[in-house]
Amino acid sequence: MISARPFDFPYDGNLDPARTALIVIDLQDDFLSSTGYFARQGYDPAPLRAIIPAVNRLIGACRSAGIRVIHTRQGYRADLADMTPYEKWRRQRSGLDGTTALLRSSPGFQISADIDVGPEDIIVDKTCNGAFTYTDFEHVLRAQGITHLLFSGCTTDVCVHTTLREACDRNFQCLTISDACASGDQYAHEAALHMVTVENGIFGALTDSAAVLEGLGRLERAKA
Repeated sequence: MISARPFDFPYDGNLDPARTALIVIDLQDDFLSSTGYFARQGYDPAPLRAIIPAVNRLIGACRSAGIRVIHTRQGYRADLADMTPYEKWRRQRSGLDGTTALLRSSPGFQISADIDVGPEDIIVDKTCNGAFTYTDFEHVLRAQGITHLLFSGCTTDVCVHTTLREACDRNFQCLTISDACASGDQYAHEAALHMVTVENGIFGALTDSAAVLEGLGRLERAKA
């Protein structure tokens, strides 16, 4: 098990790598670079970049343990055919008209070169904040027999939390890793983490990367 609060993960003590996936949400250049979408909105990407070492340590440990790694990327079609009038209005209001920010045709859509993406990893592309909406994410998880999800990425309060909530409603067992998630708004980040634990773990359990690495280490030693 992995030490967490308000309960250790998973709740039944059966941490099965074959049924578990590390979800790495939206660690793309559009969010991590100083010239991407996030920076254009006036946010400092430094807090997002700060989690890269922890995320890469988790990726390496999960691969060693036999846990699947799934990355997500957020962006729209280059022709904007998948963007509603409201979304176009928001894009214009944000000063993004005429830019390539958050478009799948742009370099910013790509996962940062600083993130350890392996050829065996799965990548799910999305247009919405949640990874389940209008994607094959759930189908991939069910096809792989995955029932337990470890959450990392950005931003804690938006794409991470939206996907987490969607997963909980679909009865996946969820663990959010606090220092492997980040936001440009520290208050929102802390509030989003707190919300995981309310009502005795309404959105699963909360832990940090050290506890995950320790738990996976025990799992590896038990197999040896």
